[in-house]
Amino acid sequence: MRRIGMSKSIHIAIALPLLAIFSACHSYHVDISIENQTGRAIQLLEVDYPSASFGSDTLAANGVYHYRIQLRGSGPIKVQYTAADGRQAQITGPALAERQEGKLEIVLLPDGKAAFHPDLTP
Repeated sequence: MRRIGMSKSIHIAIALPLLAIFSACHSYHVDISIENQTGRAIQLLEVDYPSASFGSDTLAANGVYHYRIQLRGSGPIKVQYTAADGRQAQITGPALAERQEGKLEIVLLPDGKAAFHPDLTP
């Protein structure tokens, strides 16, 4: 009888940490793609989102840049870059919030404009 109780205790000791690992941890990510449809290469691309930023030195015409983020906090996404003619473009997009996940497509358009296509959980 003592042996059965010990075996049960060992199973519980193994199961509890595994249960904690698989049930408590979910990492929320947003996959972002930036497509350059301005007609010319751009430079100094920077994307600011709540609590962090990322970017690229250049993005060719018709080029696509992919990046995966994890949101901490909430606020709007902002994009800035230098166009081929030297002009600075600064565009504010939709608000993002912690625990959102999914995809966000940003299409950079001529004249410093952009289209944002979010597919995010609420």
